[in-house]
Amino acid sequence: MVNGQHDPVGMMLEVIDLASSGARTTEDIFTGSSHPMPTGRIFGGQVLAQAIIAADRTTGDERVPHSMHGYFLRPGDASQGVTLSVDRIHDGRSFSTRRTQAFQHGVPIFSMISSFEHEDPGLDHQHPIPRGVLSPEEAQQRTDATTLHPLSQRLVSDSPIELVHADGAIYDRVPGPHVPQQHVWMRTRRPIGDDPALHRAVLAYMSDLTIQEPVLRAHGVPWSLRGLKVASLDHAMWWHRPARVDEWLLYAQQSPSARGGRGLATGRIFTRDGELVASVAQEIMVRVPEASADGGVSGG
Repeated sequence: MVNGQHDPVGMMLEVIDLASSGARTTEDIFTGSSHPMPTGRIFGGQVLAQAIIAADRTTGDERVPHSMHGYFLRPGDASQGVTLSVDRIHDGRSFSTRRTQAFQHGVPIFSMISSFEHEDPGLDHQHPIPRGVLSPEEAQQRTDATTLHPLSQRLVSDSPIELVHADGAIYDRVPGPHVPQQHVWMRTRRPIGDDPALHRAVLAYMSDLTIQEPVLRAHGVPWSLRGLKVASLDHAMWWHRPARVDEWLLYAQQSPSARGGRGLATGRIFTRDGELVASVAQEIMVRVPEASADGGVSGG
């Protein structure tokens, strides 16, 4: 509780803070809780953050994650905890590789390979931050949260992450042109301290938020569409530069392709002053009701 109020950020940090349940020569076991979700299914970003924290704890303090590639294998049960197993695949002079699997009820729900490095000086360039995007303050002035569907309102208000869609949210309708791209500002709802490992893990948590939406926006499909089914299939992330997740970050997203019931989305995450923090890619399964699959859904 913070000032007598429910603290979703505190709940997220508690979930990410894993407990060790013993270690072996080549495998380390950790356990974590799950935070409640209205759908009853574990939020994918939770498992991403837990998996990278578990892997990080098996490397030297001087090594930081630079990439991860994971597959969502089964839906997770948000009413149950998670067991994470880390295999120490390789430790070289500069890089360490880890395989992490998250289990519930004795079966894996998520599998990830991640790589850590001892950072050294080298070449340095980056993609520039998009121009002409509304600031979070400007976008907030255009947002009317009172018009949200009750389930959408609960998801927004209970989230530890503050999200502001610069192009308008697609919870209940798809405003503006139906294009396969969007820009979302995000940050935690309060400061979370100065631990860089925690900020990297929470960035992984945040990377799973809204990344599916360029696929839906391109076809005018809002989240509230009756019969819509969306599930994340895989997730890849590359950390480029350090950043604080309790300060505004811009998530620039696009979808290069959708076909055969699958859609691909990519994203770049920038600090407000233009530093490229991370790159993300995710493929989703998407099932749209037949009546809406061709012409899309009318937006505002």
